[in-house]
Amino acid sequence: MPAHLRPERAGAARLAFERSGPRTVVRTALAHSPLRLLTPRNHGHAAWAYTSSFGGGLVDGDHLRLEVDVADGASALLATQGANRVYRSPTGCRSDLCARVGRDALLAWVPDPTVCFTGARYSQTLDVTLAPGASLVLADVVTAGRSARGERWAFLHYASRLRVAREERALVDERWVLDPAHGALPERLGRFDALASVLLVGPALKDAREALAARVAGLPVKPRAREVVSASPLGEDGLLLRVAAVSLETLLGTTRDWLSFLPGLLGDDPWARRV
Repeated sequence: MPAHLRPERAGAARLAFERSGPRTVVRTALAHSPLRLLTPRNHGHAAWAYTSSFGGGLVDGDHLRLEVDVADGASALLATQGANRVYRSPTGCRSDLCARVGRDALLAWVPDPTVCFTGARYSQTLDVTLAPGASLVLADVVTAGRSARGERWAFLHYASRLRVAREERALVDERWVLDPAHGALPERLGRFDALASVLLVGPALKDAREALAARVAGLPVKPRAREVVSASPLGEDGLLLRVAAVSLETLLGTTRDWLSFLPGLLGDDPWARRV
């Protein structure tokens, strides 16, 4: 189908969280198709929100944008209802997250993995601005695709831009690309089927950062290990963890272990009811 006749879907959503007494509440939850927002109750003091899309994934021409505002002193969890599936998309599709986290507030962005199918072209931007005293937990996971069906690293393009700034000073500003134009992806990724980045920034995560940095530094180096892990301090305020694993199950086990402190920060366990 010619590009000018191909249907496109532009979905936008806005979430705003604010403190109300000892708890955080959702002040605004507005979404336009194909984006949807769910705001379930929980037993903790933080507010939770989940995103999903009609049709179960992104198709050619989709452009989704989510704006998030976490007010001073509020705590919010933002996740997804399922994996971010990206279908064959000759001209590409994209999603953008733009978040502002207020003074002494906390945002945890912990979506399910991105799964790019054969022929997919996908790009994303994660842009977070932190006020003084704000804290951020951010996880980003991408898989080889539907390996069981022979679609291993068979997408056409994947790009991710991550920018986190505090008071206009960039803490992280990076972009990485997986594209077969730079060399066949299965050969370049070798035996690894999943990649993840986990970012911890801010005073609320000081103890977790110190414990994780020490754990990663003490890991033994083993040939043909099922995963390769690194930890990079970001000044005195942040830690960037990365892992490449031979399977998604192995990787998720590691990242969930890294984030085992999160239920204590939120007052409830976001994974307790996940199958």
